Amino acid sequence: MLEVVTETPRVRSLVLAVPDWPGHLPGQHVDVRLTAADGYQAQRSYSISSAPEDAERLTLTVERLEDGEVSPYLAEELRAGDELELRGPIGGYFVWDAGMTDPLLLVGGGSGICPLMAMLRHRAARSSTVPARALYSARSLDDVIFRAELTRLGAAGGMEVALTLTRARPPGWTGYARRVDAAMLGEVAWPPERRPLVFVCGPTPFVEAVAGTLVVLGHDPLRIKTERFGPTGG
Repeated sequence: MLEVVTETPRVRSLVLAVPDWPGHLPGQHVDVRLTAADGYQAQRSYSISSAPEDAERLTLTVERLEDGEVSPYLAEELRAGDELELRGPIGGYFVWDAGMTDPLLLVGGGSGICPLMAMLRHRAARSSTVPARALYSARSLDDVIFRAELTRLGAAGGMEVALTLTRARPPGWTGYARRVDAAMLGEVAWPPERRPLVFVCGPTPFVEAVAGTLVVLGHDPLRIKTERFGPTGG
């Protein structure tokens, strides 16, 4: 491992050197396997948050789960120079490429922003002019992963970033202050007639609610791709 980057109090990005990495598509993930001294093994899947253009540098962004088997070690114990066992890249459905020309809508909840960030970084690296909008739901401003980078991307033009904070807001907060709902999606999402490509990632209830609401608003279900996660032991 090359570097550990603190994203939030509970989230770390692990920057890995992966010789002979075959490359990945934005939205794919890898399996990380840990082996204890007694031979016990634990394996979890983590989305890749870096762009394919990073070549042999791979970034995994990990949220520490209190009762997790893997995430506490990755988020707290791992140090530069340590090695990890990876398998991947995995997945071919929840992926986006800058060669696609339809408007892009990304909706993330919590650490569900991670694979979406790979898409945004890929878009920036390719200087893509595909119009993009991102809606990110977090508990508080301190819980917004990639906060500074999202701000920069949103200011760069051709892309809009909207945040909603569901639990705590700083004084003077002017963004959304509730869970994602139909009214919010109606304001942020591209009109259905633009036929955007939609990617939704986050906890299972969040993903199901967002995807279902988008369909009710008139979006084509076949153009809504989802990636969900639930309690897995981390």
